[in-house]
Amino acid sequence: MLTAEGCRARRQRLWQQLDPPPDSDHVRLADPIHLTYLANFWVDPFSLGAGFGGYLLVRNDGHAKLLHDNRLPQSAQEAHIEDRSVVPWYDGRSPGRGPRQLALLGSVNPSGSGLRIHDRPGDPYAATVVHTLATMRRRKGPDEVELLRRCMRATEAGHAWARENVRPGMTELDVYCGVSAACTKAAGQAVIVYGDFAVSPGPERRGGPPTNRPLEPGDMLILDYSVVIHGYRSDFTNTLVVGRDPNAEQQRLYDLCVQAMRAGEKELAAGRECRTVYGAVVDAFDRAGVVEHFPHHAGHGLGLTHPEAPFFVREANETLVAGDVVTLEPGLYVPGVGGIRIEHNYLITEQGFERLSNHTIALR
Repeated sequence: MLTAEGCRARRQRLWQQLDPPPDSDHVRLADPIHLTYLANFWVDPFSLGAGFGGYLLVRNDGHAKLLHDNRLPQSAQEAHIEDRSVVPWYDGRSPGRGPRQLALLGSVNPSGSGLRIHDRPGDPYAATVVHTLATMRRRKGPDEVELLRRCMRATEAGHAWARENVRPGMTELDVYCGVSAACTKAAGQAVIVYGDFAVSPGPERRGGPPTNRPLEPGDMLILDYSVVIHGYRSDFTNTLVVGRDPNAEQQRLYDLCVQAMRAGEKELAAGRECRTVYGAVVDAFDRAGVVEHFPHHAGHGLGLTHPEAPFFVREANETLVAGDVVTLEPGLYVPGVGGIRIEHNYLITEQGFERLSNHTIALR
């Protein structure tokens, strides 16, 4: 989880970068991403509280007060705050006090007058707050990186399971279930696993959720998925040739993707333009005469959302900063051969990068 020190430091940085809201010495926040980032407040998605959140009042000295209803799970108690107000809604013996969404709102705004939520659409200050926090989130703190490492280790366990167990006759859904179980066991808790678990015959299907489609010998199975822990997430990929050694064309696509990834890695460092990273990946494919089979971005930022800034795209206008966590994901999708995508995750440093994902990238 995030640390109390890290959360308080982020709250103080927020106020250092904000002009104060008009007529207020605090910022009132409701976006779950902001509450996680600034206070380690997260609602366990495997609970009856899933989908419900709270309000965070952040004073200009970094002091934080959290308001939430009394039916949130234990994860709400892990928030790093100085003050907490728990609003009674339902005690299991008498009827709930109106719709759950209104119980908390009524406590925050008992007069029913116009209530300013500084990170909600409609508030005139929302754009400033949201933009400031999004910029801050680019530079991951040590506690954020440590939580991302936990996501990476769990994701690696899922890829290792797939390399050992995928075989013809299984369905894509069978693969998802096995991968998800391996990730959950490695994480030591229930986790969300989402992404692509799909056979790719070429450009017509570059990914997608798992289906009951049986795997056949020679299929190219793209495993591009994330593991979410406390709101933070991984995102890295391997492609397997099912049930037999890759043929010459499949191997060629793999080799070209590895070359493109290495070309992109050479451009990963604080201060480098994101369009340069994209260009390095594209140039590798262009030199091999396959660039028309590379239809998507070369990678993106990662953290509390997916994807997030920065973006490795043709028209990128961002520059890498130390603390960015990013992906590189070259892919090729050729009719009659199949689709392949590989991906690693990286922490950007002043000198270059640290690769955070350590799964095996191989067709078998």
